[in-house]
Amino acid sequence: MSETDPSTELPGLTRRVRTYWNERIHDLEMTTHPVGTRAFFDELDDYRFDKLAYLPRVIDFRGYKGRRLLEVGCGVGTDLVRFARGGARVVGVDLSETAVRLARQNLAAHAQAGTAIVGDGAALPFADNSHDVVYAHGVLQYAPDPPRIVEEALRVLVPGGTAIFMVYNRVSWLHALSKLMKVELEHEDAPVLRLYSIPEFRELIRGFSHTTLVPERFPVKSRLHKGWKAVAYNGVFVGAFNAIPRSLVRRFGWHLMAICEK
Repeated sequence: MSETDPSTELPGLTRRVRTYWNERIHDLEMTTHPVGTRAFFDELDDYRFDKLAYLPRVIDFRGYKGRRLLEVGCGVGTDLVRFARGGARVVGVDLSETAVRLARQNLAAHAQAGTAIVGDGAALPFADNSHDVVYAHGVLQYAPDPPRIVEEALRVLVPGGTAIFMVYNRVSWLHALSKLMKVELEHEDAPVLRLYSIPEFRELIRGFSHTTLVPERFPVKSRLHKGWKAVAYNGVFVGAFNAIPRSLVRRFGWHLMAICEK
């Protein structure tokens, strides 16, 4: 697949997904700094890990030193930079040329080794058994062919390698709240958006020898939404929900994290 002249042979849905993410890079509206500067990327990192405070508790970004780590759907490289800073040997793949350009700038701005290439997670340009870790956080739900991405992750992983996936939980507090409050989910207008139940997600990753499933992402105050609904959400709902013992609501987390062993 050419990085400067994207193939017109891509299936129609894949082309639509690429076009969408070229125009709507995730969380880009949350920074006011000039695009491509270190301050720009640092503000995106701050926003992401404020919203996803759980992520460094579930994934040790410094725990893959010296390992070959592939991020599928790397976006602007926010997580990729964290893995690189922890010593992983990183490469990112994304359908979006815009995302790949920004991911390269992000690595350079933070003086981190690694690269990013335009590519399809359903047809990875890597040999069998070539990576120790495959990471795809928030990718499968927007992809034209999620099972194929999982198969490709299995193919490129070394025996005993680790895959880390995250999908959105259909049976979750956020999905229910979005319906109740009539507020669209973020990127609900994407060409593809699939929500998974826990059994459906387990079926998707059944090819791995062992999997650990961790429901996460519980309410935190939102910077994205405005108006009275945001006031009610930030001022009342967040505190009330988080007062409930986590053991009672754990399975309703918005993110389903899977840590899988080949």
